[in-house]
Amino acid sequence: MAEGQYVSYFRSGRFQQEKKNIRPTFSVEHIYGGALLAMCSNDFICFYDWADCRLIRRIDVNVKNLYWADSGDVVAIASDSSFYMLKYSCDIVSSYFDSGRPVDEQGVEDAFELLHEINERIRTGIWVGDCFIYNNSSWRLKYCVGGEVTTMFHLDRPMYLVGYLANQSRVYLIDKEFNVVGYTLLLGLIEYKTLVMRGDLERANEILPSIPQEHYNSVARFLESRGMLENALEVATDPDYRFDLAIQLGRFEIAKEIAMKAQSESKWKQLGELAMLTGKLEMAEECLLHGMDLSGLLLLYSSLGDTEGISKLASLAEEQGKNNVAFLCLFMLGKLEDNRIPEAALMARSYLPSKVSQIAAIWRNDLSKVNKNAAESLADPGEYPNMFDDWQIALAIESKLAETRYN
Repeated sequence: MAEGQYVSYFRSGRFQQEKKNIRPTFSVEHIYGGALLAMCSNDFICFYDWADCRLIRRIDVNVKNLYWADSGDVVAIASDSSFYMLKYSCDIVSSYFDSGRPVDEQGVEDAFELLHEINERIRTGIWVGDCFIYNNSSWRLKYCVGGEVTTMFHLDRPMYLVGYLANQSRVYLIDKEFNVVGYTLLLGLIEYKTLVMRGDLERANEILPSIPQEHYNSVARFLESRGMLENALEVATDPDYRFDLAIQLGRFEIAKEIAMKAQSESKWKQLGELAMLTGKLEMAEECLLHGMDLSGLLLLYSSLGDTEGISKLASLAEEQGKNNVAFLCLFMLGKLEDNRIPEAALMARSYLPSKVSQIAAIWRNDLSKVNKNAAESLADPGEYPNMFDDWQIALAIESKLAETRYN
């Protein structure tokens, strides 16, 4: 419609019918009905009230489509790359006009409140109560409640929304060949999420039993997204998901019970690390033992100075083939003789020089089974003392420290 032309419409009542005219000051590309009359140019949209044709609000956005909720107080504005959920406040608008204040070309500033912006392009959409159902540019069927978007189905071809039948709990779509397909969307699930968004948890909990249990994890994730972790933990049924929630909440007993049933080393390790961080050391030890987290146990025992625990850990590490942990345990205990041959040789050079010749012979014999040249290259301080700096001094120091060293 060219700039300056009139937009005309009829308002019908029981006893009369009147005609209204609006003369826009811009070129109108699209007109939409709903709670307000909407006219769009290429760059913005203007909302007018039906009764007096007054400008309510101008919003600078390129509009591709407009979807009003049945309640008339929420509208979804679809643009090229995203859509916006706006709340219309009729009371604010009425108060503004009743005050007699003039309206500029932008309209009433607080007429609309931006609730959510979703970065998706809408193909088609419909409202079911406070739930907005739509399919996007990737032909995925989704719904949005309170800004929380949930994917219902991945459509295998371009399809367009027709409507929703509450008595069947199904949303219907049609393709270009006029084939109609229905998908289940539980009204109870929508009502539950809507009540949660409104803060009416008492009524929401009354509806929860009517929702099939296979949807409980979806409900729990919705609650988690709202920051309601305790409620999500109560609703969730998947053990892995419940464990993650329990960890976030610091609910150790619940997490421990789940880990016990799952017998999962990763869960035990995760719970053990959290228990250490929060000072629950007995639980940390139990969890780390269940998870065979030897490095974690080494950290725990060494921090506590627990020689008995380190001694047990040394034996456990040897059984599990974790020689690095066993070496460190024996080193901290002062058991310098009880290490593997290569480690023992290195330890002996620093702490037990009198044992180097003995260990070098054992090491040479063991290494010759793999590489004879490497075995022959090992030097013995008894044969080549000149290759070991301060050798006699090291022997003397060992002799003096022998009486004080813990065995």
